[in-house]
Amino acid sequence: MKDSKPNVNFTAVGDKIRSRRVRLGLSQERLAELCGITPSYVGHIERGSRQLSLNTAISISAALNISLDYLLLDVKNENGDVGVLESIFADLKNHDPEKVAKFLSTVKILAENIDNM
Repeated sequence: MKDSKPNVNFTAVGDKIRSRRVRLGLSQERLAELCGITPSYVGHIERGSRQLSLNTAISISAALNISLDYLLLDVKNENGDVGVLESIFADLKNHDPEKVAKFLSTVKILAENIDNM
C-alpha cells in the first residue's frame, strides 16, 4: 500500500507566510495578535524552525486570506500564485464594509450572468 501522507515542508510554509504577511503590510507582531500567538512564535514559524499546529495554521491562513492547501501542501493555481480571488479579498479587508458589500453584490450579479456576456 502506498504511503499517502503528504510531506509538509515547514521551511516553505514559513516562506509563504512571511511573503504573504509582508505583501499585506503586516508586522510579525500584528499577525501574532490576529492569531493569538506570540511574535516570537511567528518568527520561528517563518524560519521553519518550529512546526505549527493545525489550529495555528488555520488561524494564520484566515488572517492572511490564503487557503490551507496552498499554505501546507504547495497547491498553486495555474499562474503559480495564491489566486485572484484571494488577492481581491485581501485588498478588500481595509475598505468600508458597505462599499465592500456593494462590490461583492456586483460581482455576484456578473457571475450569475457570465453566460449571457
